[in-house]
Amino acid sequence: MESQTQTDTPPLKIMMLGPALEQMGGMATVENLVVAHAPSELKITHIATHDYGSVLFRIKLFLFAVLKTIWILSTKPVDVVHILLSQRGSAWRKAILTLIVRAYGKPVVLHAQSSEFHVFFDNLPQPKQQVIRWVYQKCAHFIALSESWKKYYMTRLNLDDFQVVVLPNPVQLPEHVPSRSVAKPIHVLFLGRIGQRKGAFDLIEAFATLSDQRKAEAHLTIAGDGEVEKARAQVQRLNLSEFVTILDWLNPEQRDTYLAKSDVFVLPTRNEGLPLALLEAMGWGLPSITTPVGGIPELVTTGKDGILVEPGNVQQIASALTALIENEELRFTIGENARKRVEPLNIHNYCNSLLKIYRSALEEEPIR
Repeated sequence: MESQTQTDTPPLKIMMLGPALEQMGGMATVENLVVAHAPSELKITHIATHDYGSVLFRIKLFLFAVLKTIWILSTKPVDVVHILLSQRGSAWRKAILTLIVRAYGKPVVLHAQSSEFHVFFDNLPQPKQQVIRWVYQKCAHFIALSESWKKYYMTRLNLDDFQVVVLPNPVQLPEHVPSRSVAKPIHVLFLGRIGQRKGAFDLIEAFATLSDQRKAEAHLTIAGDGEVEKARAQVQRLNLSEFVTILDWLNPEQRDTYLAKSDVFVLPTRNEGLPLALLEAMGWGLPSITTPVGGIPELVTTGKDGILVEPGNVQQIASALTALIENEELRFTIGENARKRVEPLNIHNYCNSLLKIYRSALEEEPIR
């Protein structure tokens, strides 16, 4: 897929390597936003390196991506290659692609979108860690989602300060935030992969501990992929069917519909990069309950533009829910502050920052 707008000067030709644009999850969301909103100075060619399917399908897709990358590098002009990576298999696939791109003398911008890279990398044997370091050090720039992640990647991968650039994930802000002054019941929303890491089961358990009055005043909707049936079984076991709805993954239009009609967002995640779902909820003016993991504490100040709880602490989640269900003014104040907090992270500012990173990589000069 290509994104291009005609300008007087030739645009930078960017090859973007990452998951299929149709894939669910934050990394594909970032790719789609960039491709859709790329400024006229950029022409982006996207190559899918991973998608859902059988092992054989995924192997074939990756091999096709390798061949297509080699073909484009051999036959067409490319200025910079932007490679998005996560952990485990993704980290190794992107290492292979990095070596191929560098063999053609093209600058590489690695972009870490991982929630658990530290868990993956720190548990590798030393020789495998050395291989990852050796390859990743060949990049012109390495994009981290927060200052805490930058410190980790610099320390563990032995990257230079000028290589690692902090660029928080982008958000596409709605033009108008709906009025929520007559909300009854209070609609509480969770979006993301349903499972232990994102805290979905903790949230259901916390909702079950609310008083009968507070349950009657609220309704919880959990939407995503992952362990959907396990979550539904938990809801039934805790006799919450009247108060909790479990949905499958929502497409962007459905997602925006639920964000517009919700009053509170909850993401009690245990490991994170910088979650797109949280940024989207804040952009919709929702007060959020989340955790101080990954880049989140650099985004959310508890009591001001969100409420932070300890990962896995069901009682803290329940207390935060109770406070927001009871106090309309608190919901409005935190929601308004949340919207203001993420406004600088809008996709247009993000693409301009990417353009600076690409130019720096091409010119081999520090970012200014």
